[in-house]
Amino acid sequence: MVVKLVREIMVAAKLGGADPDLNARLAAAVEKARKASVYRDTIERAIKKGSGQTDEKISFEVVTYEGFGPHKVPVVVECLTDNRNRTAPEIRNLFKAGALGAPGCVAFFFNHLGVVEATHTDLSHDAEGDAIEAGAQEVEPLEAEETPEGTKGARFFTEIRDLDTVSKALKAAGWNILAAELRYVAKNGTNLDDAARKQVTDFLTALDDHEDVHHVFAALS
Repeated sequence: MVVKLVREIMVAAKLGGADPDLNARLAAAVEKARKASVYRDTIERAIKKGSGQTDEKISFEVVTYEGFGPHKVPVVVECLTDNRNRTAPEIRNLFKAGALGAPGCVAFFFNHLGVVEATHTDLSHDAEGDAIEAGAQEVEPLEAEETPEGTKGARFFTEIRDLDTVSKALKAAGWNILAAELRYVAKNGTNLDDAARKQVTDFLTALDDHEDVHHVFAALS
């Protein structure tokens, strides 16, 4: 878990710079790492390394795999890896419980969007109004378990190119950014009975547990 959090910090710093106030993705990654009790020194080293302030080079790249899990559930897996020749066969092996496909084979089951998850301390605050002002396309409430007591939470959906702009606008409107990232959002979920759902969940968990896997997206209701 710590390895994944540190990688995200490095990549975020590489893409958007070392200042969390100007880099919403980095701010969210740092906050997530802090909540997971990652040491402050580790976070600071990751930021410096990612932003090029050290002699160490960042060689991580995003590699995406697509396929079907058990019961033909469409799945997209995003990896952050420094060696795709190592990662590819390991992911292929995990997909034995389903079927790994060619790039683009399940993309049409998803919308590729920017997603900002945030909370606000004003429970009466107008999330829809802020979404319009910030340039987000849609907004929905966060699930109760994702929202700290005494706050309201919202998930804002944006065009990919607008993610950074929307994140900054929401922060300026008083929202605490929990996540700001690109995601594959399923257009429709697959309905399964309990036994089948457990098979799919076990498969997705095995994927998510792999050190190089950054995100797993599934079209599952």
